[in-house]
Amino acid sequence: MTDANYLFFKSHIDELITRYDGRFIVIKDESIIADYSTFDEAYNTTIKTEELGTFLIQQCVNLEDDAARFAWHNVSFSQVVQI
Repeated sequence: MTDANYLFFKSHIDELITRYDGRFIVIKDESIIADYSTFDEAYNTTIKTEELGTFLIQQCVNLEDDAARFAWHNVSFSQVVQI
């Protein structure tokens, strides 16, 4: 499903950037279900209601921009705390 969601993002990039420029959008079933200002906010909010593996979080930036990046559903991020 994530591949289809990413293809949806790529095929609608121009209109999505116009509407969500720089924001992190959550795509599920090839539809935008939410948008957030940070990846952490998008991830932490979405996992409360959606099952991992069923959605994609994508920053809405030009794919040709060097800063362009995407996050897949099966990547886990942990926070390192120094004591």
